[in-house]
Amino acid sequence: MTTLEQDTPQARPARYMLKRALIAAAVVILSTATAVATAALLEFDSLVDAFNSGSQGPSFDTGVLDKVEPGGPQTILLLGADKRWGGVNKGDPVRSDTMMLVRLDPDRGATAVMSIPRDLKVKIPGYDQAKGADKINAAMALGGPALAVRTVRGLLGIPISHVVTVNFRGFRRAVNRLGCIYTDVDRRYFNDNAPPYGGGPNYATIDVKAGYQKLCGQDALDYVRYRHFDNDVIRAARQQQFLTDARNQIGVSDLFDDRKELLRIFGRYTDTDIHDSDAILKLMRLVVDSAKQPVQEVQFPGEIGPSYVTVKKAELEKAVERFKAVQGEARTKANGATTASKPARKKATKKKKRAATKASGLQTNPRPAQDIAINVAPRARFTVFYPKVSVGGAVYQNDDSRAYDLYDRGGKRHHAYRIVVKLNELGQYYGIQGTTWSAPPILDEPTSSRKMGGRKYDLYTDGGRLRIVAWRTSKGRYWVSNSLLHTLSNSQMLGIARSMARVN
Repeated sequence: MTTLEQDTPQARPARYMLKRALIAAAVVILSTATAVATAALLEFDSLVDAFNSGSQGPSFDTGVLDKVEPGGPQTILLLGADKRWGGVNKGDPVRSDTMMLVRLDPDRGATAVMSIPRDLKVKIPGYDQAKGADKINAAMALGGPALAVRTVRGLLGIPISHVVTVNFRGFRRAVNRLGCIYTDVDRRYFNDNAPPYGGGPNYATIDVKAGYQKLCGQDALDYVRYRHFDNDVIRAARQQQFLTDARNQIGVSDLFDDRKELLRIFGRYTDTDIHDSDAILKLMRLVVDSAKQPVQEVQFPGEIGPSYVTVKKAELEKAVERFKAVQGEARTKANGATTASKPARKKATKKKKRAATKASGLQTNPRPAQDIAINVAPRARFTVFYPKVSVGGAVYQNDDSRAYDLYDRGGKRHHAYRIVVKLNELGQYYGIQGTTWSAPPILDEPTSSRKMGGRKYDLYTDGGRLRIVAWRTSKGRYWVSNSLLHTLSNSQMLGIARSMARVN
């Protein structure tokens, strides 16, 4: 059995994918600003002026930040907020939605990211803890970015060199200015605050259909903020996926022509200590060295309780060490060779195939998928594949599955379809996608590739876990997408891909 086919031990979703990723706003805008600045070192002074023209300067005590050696790694604390900290009165505090740490270290081969759950139980420096510890997101409301920095540093023992807070309006403007982001939407997201989808004003309205597509401004914001009929862990995973897609699609060359306006957006909708020329120049140099590195997320090892998220000291220390020592994953080589070992080419007997299916938690049940495939095929107008096996207990979603038109950045129309499968866990869906678009951005740079059953598959992993298994034909590109929490094991992903059959 090959490395990818060996199932990673199934941890509880709260342990395996516990993350409260900072709203994609913070990361998209920060990535945009630093990438644009990197592309224009020769215009350094004018870019600093453009950034500062929209900014009021830091509205908090920057003395809490740690000094780092020139050229050394820097850790940035990103804070999602519903408004800017400056000028907020005590009766209307800034609410910190989430916290994320980003570590830039060119010597490590990857940019490390770790999200901190907003309900994490901690001690907030300088505040009465007689009633017990508070949630970590209270630090922002009580003392702004400065207190958030002190709280996170006290918890993790990691020097924090910069802090950035971003609000939602900046996210919408940045996404639109960048030409929107293609992302893999796992199911239909819908709420009109009328039964059975709501019934009150507590949730934002949304209507984003399933399938790989381009999301702009308000739709993108609604997608990453959605919290109806799922939970904060799933929401964080969705934000992390959007972050990854955005980072992969935002190229330095694409940003260069619009560099000044993007920096003005960044300056206007953020509070940060990064303003003086020396600080900006140091960060720009570091970003240049880290620009081509993959993003590697380190899972926060917490346990979700009824009121708080808690973490054991020993597990937290291990996570911090992984965060500081993260390494990039090997990618496919230019000649097509891969780092993954090749599977054995022995012909399996029917008995062995049945045993493998049972061991991987898959069941042979082609009829529901075939019915959906037959329904979407005439509208898809190209060859449709469907899986003959599915995860035990999974249910095919007729209403979410669809055929549709997909447009690339040049405005050319491509046909596409999506088959949506719901797992027996809250908010968890996996899917089968097909499109006549020969080069969708999601399939750039596979981790590895291999041949199985006479078909070549491209494999895309995240921390050793398969998130996409893709293949191509002369007419289109196809892939199996894991759930947001990567619930399907590697052997299940490969088994589903192997079982694909055409609709005649």
